[in-house]
Amino acid sequence: MRRLRRSIWRRRWLRSGKRSVNSHARGDGIPNIRENRLPRHFYQRDTLIVVRELLGKILVRRFEGELLSGRIVETEAYIGEDDPACHAARGLTPRTRPMFGPPGKAYVYFIYGMYYCLNAVTEREGFPAAVLIRALEPLAGIETMSARRGSPRPTNLTNGPGKLCQAMAIDKSLNETSLQGEDLYILDGPTLAAETIGSSPRIGIKVGTENPWRFFEKANPFVSK
Repeated sequence: MRRLRRSIWRRRWLRSGKRSVNSHARGDGIPNIRENRLPRHFYQRDTLIVVRELLGKILVRRFEGELLSGRIVETEAYIGEDDPACHAARGLTPRTRPMFGPPGKAYVYFIYGMYYCLNAVTEREGFPAAVLIRALEPLAGIETMSARRGSPRPTNLTNGPGKLCQAMAIDKSLNETSLQGEDLYILDGPTLAAETIGSSPRIGIKVGTENPWRFFEKANPFVSK
């Protein structure tokens, strides 16, 4: 059964790789760019709602004239100064300033001296909260993603927050940019059925592990683990 699922997903991935990078504008199964970008008020809600509803949406990066995109299949919520795993647990600092800012902006940070991570800022301005984009199912610009990652394996391109940022050329230059802008944005997509969404404690943290605030699409091979 697992082998069958992988075969189905691989065929789907290969088909998507044949799309033009401009397929967003034509609508080959992907919403029209301008009409379907998630508005600011989508993010200006309870983070535990946004973190689930971002699953199935499409992250788009315009890089050197090419559109790179992927369907969001894994997310994590970080909520407020009372969440010990949240960067804002230590209050407002130059690093955490984006989390205290207006919703619908990118919070990009550097970890382990080598990786970037992308978050979507949520809730009201002044309350620090964000959703970490943990994994994508690649859709467009796959050859570029593969070259940037140095990996030919489809499931190894964007199955982790650092990997997806490397594949899609997301770095600190995009920190605090609007997620309704030209170079980085999220398109609307079909809402996933509740029974297809799994949850677990967040990954790679030592505190706040009791909160089941990681969400993912079940049986999707592009999920990080």
